[in-house]
Amino acid sequence: MKTLKVLAVLLSYPNINVYKNIDELAEVLKQESLLSKKKIKELLSFIEDYKNKDLLELQERFVVTFDRSRIHCLNLFEHIHGESRDRGQAMVDLIDMYAKKNLFIDKKELPDYLPLFLEYLSLCDVQEAITSLGDTVDIIALIGGHLKKNKSPYQIIFSALEELSNIKANQFKVAEAIENSPKEPETLDELDELWQEQEAFSGDSSECSACETNVTIN
Repeated sequence: MKTLKVLAVLLSYPNINVYKNIDELAEVLKQESLLSKKKIKELLSFIEDYKNKDLLELQERFVVTFDRSRIHCLNLFEHIHGESRDRGQAMVDLIDMYAKKNLFIDKKELPDYLPLFLEYLSLCDVQEAITSLGDTVDIIALIGGHLKKNKSPYQIIFSALEELSNIKANQFKVAEAIENSPKEPETLDELDELWQEQEAFSGDSSECSACETNVTIN
């Protein structure tokens, strides 16, 4: 599923290579046509906006959106386990899962980093990828809901991921989590304090089949 690879790239920190070849991503979306025409049109608008911005502006937008906000965090298990011990085992399981596809992770990234997870799914057969995506759909909907609330253009990518999933997100659960989320920090000290607070979705790793699968990184 090349579409998942495209979405992974669009969700990654902007770099010069992607910036210069962004039109190729648009072609993949149109050729594979796994998404609805409406969703493809919205993603093409995102790509058009992407290529019309300065690279440094894109990089700054990414950092402000994802690196300085816990509610937009791209590490999936952060929204399930927070800093609990369960997250460690879930990470190990995910690393083992990646290893089965000969996917070895760069040490700078954690295995639950969403763009990395999407790249892994792009290497799976279609049904396996869609099923695994469904296992994380509530988290994806949660992050996307926060992005939509904050009027971020990145929300369209999460909307596309929800459309690809074979399971619909629990909208009541997601809305409740968004409603109960702490306010965004205004200083670096507040940001550090926020990262120590409780996770959005409570529960153990058995609630997410992606946590039960294996992913290995050497």
